[in-house]
Amino acid sequence: MSVAAFLTGPRAPGSAVCDPMLLSPARASPAAAVDGGNMIGGATRGGGVSKKMKKIEAIIKPFKLDEVKEALQEAGIQGITVLEAKGFGRQKGHTELYRGAEYVVDFLPKVKIEVVVSDENLGPAIEAIRGAAQTGRIGDGKIFVSHIDEAIRIRTGETGADAV
Repeated sequence: MSVAAFLTGPRAPGSAVCDPMLLSPARASPAAAVDGGNMIGGATRGGGVSKKMKKIEAIIKPFKLDEVKEALQEAGIQGITVLEAKGFGRQKGHTELYRGAEYVVDFLPKVKIEVVVSDENLGPAIEAIRGAAQTGRIGDGKIFVSHIDEAIRIRTGETGADAV
């Protein structure tokens, strides 16, 4: 079951799509209506207006991780997720000599960084990553940006950019 389906609950076809129990009477407003699990008008379940968020996924060389982390901190970005990854792009791996035998190394070690930021922090975050990760040589990596519909902090229930 999706988060949206869980939050809005089951409903019969043609019935109202807003669960009044999710919104306190003091916070309920016409802008807080739910359409198929998606918020209309940028309203959050807390009654405020949600900020648009983006997820940045960067694949970089492992030895550049500390520089990228420091650059993001200097740019005011809080919270990153780091994953060890293996892959290849245009460089297609390389060959290595081990005990006189030549081996093809197809998948090169990389690091994947994931950061969720508000739209206003997107540019500085991308520039921080790009500037710190760039060596000018093949295999520097890639940066991908995708839209985030919602974020929820599990501990407090905060939503949107406040949860990030």
